[in-house]
Amino acid sequence: MTEETRQLELAVIASGSKGNAAVVRDRTTGRAVLVDCGVTKRAFFAGCDQFDIDPAAIEAVLVTHEHIDHTKGLGVVMRGLAKLGLHPPVFASLAVCAASSPMAEIAPLAEQRTFAAGDALSLAGMQVHVFETSHDSVESYGFRFETGADALGYMTDTGVVTGAAHEALGHVRLLAIEGNHDERMLADGPYPWMLKQRIAGEGGHLSNAQCADEVRTLLHDGLERIAVMHISENNNTYGIPVRELQAMLDREGHPATVQAAFQNRPIHLR
Repeated sequence: MTEETRQLELAVIASGSKGNAAVVRDRTTGRAVLVDCGVTKRAFFAGCDQFDIDPAAIEAVLVTHEHIDHTKGLGVVMRGLAKLGLHPPVFASLAVCAASSPMAEIAPLAEQRTFAAGDALSLAGMQVHVFETSHDSVESYGFRFETGADALGYMTDTGVVTGAAHEALGHVRLLAIEGNHDERMLADGPYPWMLKQRIAGEGGHLSNAQCADEVRTLLHDGLERIAVMHISENNNTYGIPVRELQAMLDREGHPATVQAAFQNRPIHLR
């Protein structure tokens, strides 16, 4: 792919159990979409400043699911945007809208719109394909972004990779995928047994090994950059999933690069 056709970029403002937010932007137009908003207003605007993202260019907000680490900043961020005269619509499923108190907060500030699995949304000049994930929420979703010849896949908070998710993540150039926990660290760690079962179960989070296995099946010549998302601060390290993915890429002879997405340090993929 030429530099001219590498249109999409991803700015991960925060990723982890304490808060999540990311911006997908078309580099050629500057138009952008915010995915989740579980961070403070200060963190959101600082992330935008760091990567030269004009808040006015954010034309929509997508909510993956209702858990508070993905939604708790909606009210304060939308109020901050409203003070600038900005009112991007917020998209979530009907069930997530009903289950999320932060979604109710934004009613006076922005239009709420809904989506469902299989929908194709036209947002900020990008086509956004919605797919279902497997998590212990009322519903949960991931997204495939396309513009021109470029594509980006975004999936966190899922205990297994659904068939729809696997299909949607195929043939992307940029891939953001969960690698939440190291299986041994989780098993030997201090969490109660029930919580360990939840995290490792089909409605929990992908392990490092599951992440590497899925990425291996998604390898193609056009995959360039991988971000490991939602890394646990208690049952993982930022280094382990990157090393596991890199070892898999080395075995497969694939040149894609891997980096961790952090809880308190924004990263940028382009």
